[in-house]
Amino acid sequence: MPKNALDSRAASLNAGGMHREILRLAGPNILSNLSIPLLGMVDTALMGRLESEVYIGAIALGSILFNFIYWGFGFLRMGTTGMTAQAFGAGDDREGTAIMGRGLLVALAGSGLLIALQGGLAWIGFGLLQGDADVERLARSYFLIRIYAAPATLCLYVLHGWFLGMQNARYPMILTVFVNLLNIGFNLLFVFRFGMKADGVALGTVFAQWLGLGLGIRLLLRRYRPRLRLFDWARVKNWLALRRFFAINGDIFVRTMLLVFSFAFFTSASAAVDSLTLAANQILLQYQMLMSYGVDGFAFAAESLVGRFKGEGDRLRMRNVVRRLLVWGGGLGGGFGVFYLVFGKPLLAVFTDQAAVIAAAAPYIPWQAAISLAGAVAFLWDGIFIGATASAPLRNSMLIATLAVFLPAYYLLFPALGNHGLWLAMLLFMIARGVLLGRLAPRWIFSLEPA
Repeated sequence: MPKNALDSRAASLNAGGMHREILRLAGPNILSNLSIPLLGMVDTALMGRLESEVYIGAIALGSILFNFIYWGFGFLRMGTTGMTAQAFGAGDDREGTAIMGRGLLVALAGSGLLIALQGGLAWIGFGLLQGDADVERLARSYFLIRIYAAPATLCLYVLHGWFLGMQNARYPMILTVFVNLLNIGFNLLFVFRFGMKADGVALGTVFAQWLGLGLGIRLLLRRYRPRLRLFDWARVKNWLALRRFFAINGDIFVRTMLLVFSFAFFTSASAAVDSLTLAANQILLQYQMLMSYGVDGFAFAAESLVGRFKGEGDRLRMRNVVRRLLVWGGGLGGGFGVFYLVFGKPLLAVFTDQAAVIAAAAPYIPWQAAISLAGAVAFLWDGIFIGATASAPLRNSMLIATLAVFLPAYYLLFPALGNHGLWLAMLLFMIARGVLLGRLAPRWIFSLEPA
C-alpha cells in the first residue's frame, strides 16, 4: 500500500483532523458558491424594480435555456474533479495534467458549436418553453447576447474542476467571487446607467466571464507551471483514457440534463399558469438555489476527498469522510429550512416591491423549508458519487427520480392542488434522489471497485 494511503489511514483515527480537512475544502467552496445565487438574486431584484413583471419572466426563461446548455456541460467541472482527485491520490501527475487537457479540448469544441448554432438553439428552446410574446421577445434577445460568454464559461468549468481535484478550494473561490462581483457591477452599470434592462444583464455576464477566464489562466500559471511541463499531447489523445473520460462524462451529462429538465419543466409549468405565478415561483427558486449552492460547498469537498481516497485505495477514510460530510451538509440544509420558515416572507421584499408578486409567493415558503433538508442530502450524495466516478448509478437514479417520481407526481397532484402540487412534486423528486443514492452507496462507493 502507498505510504500516503497508510498515512491517511492513521489520520482517520483523528476525528478532529477529518473535520478540519472537510472544512478546509468546504469553507472556500461555500463562500464562493453563495456568490452564485447572489448574482441571480441581484438580477431578479433589478428586473423586479422595472415597470413590469415581464422582465422577471424574461430573465427566468432566458436563464432556464442557459441552464439546459451550461448545466448540460457541467460534466466538464464534475468529471474533471473526480478524475483529477483520483490521479492526485494515486500520485499520477502526468495523468492529472492530461485530464485538464482533455477537458479544455472539449470545452473549446463545445462552445464553438454553441455559438455556431445559436439561432437554432434559440428557436428550439423558446419553442419548447411557454411564455407570452413580450416575455419571449425579451428572453430571446438576452440569449443571443449572453451566448458569447460560452467559451470562457466552459473553460472556467474545467479550471474549477481541476483545481478542486488538486485539493485546492481557494482558487475556485477566488475565481467565482471575482466573476460574480464583476457580473453584479456590470449589470448595475448596464441596467441603471445605460438603461439596457434584460440585455444589460446578458452583456454583464459576457464581460465578467471573459475577465474571469483571464484570471484563471494567471492563477494556473502562477502555481502549477511545473506540472504543466508534464503536459503530453499524446497522452491527452490516448484512446482508452478518452473512452473512460467520455463514458463517465456522458453519464454525468444525462444526469445533469435530467436535473435541468426537471427545473425547466417546473418553470414552464409555472409560466403556463400566468405571469404572476411565474414571477412568484422564480423568486422562490432563488431561495432553493441559495440553499443548494451553500450545501454544494460540502458536495464539492466530497468530490475532492472521495476521489482522493479512492485513488489512494483508503476504504476506512472513505467511510469516515462520507459520514461526516452527510452530518455537516444535512445540518446546513436543515438550517436553511428553519431560516426560510422564520424569515422567508420578509425576504421576498428583497427581490421585488410588487405587492401582487409577494402575496402570490408567500403561501409556498414552507415548501422551501422541506426541500432544503431533502435537497441537501441529495446534493451531498451527488458529490460523493461524482468523486468516486460512479457515474452509472448517478445517471440511473436520476432517471428514476425524474421519470417515475417527479413527472407522475406533478400530473397527479397539480389538477387538485394547483401550484402546491407543483411544489410537492419537487419535494418528492429531491427525496427520491437522496434515498436511491443512499441505498446504492454500499456497492458503488464503499467497495472502492473501479467505476
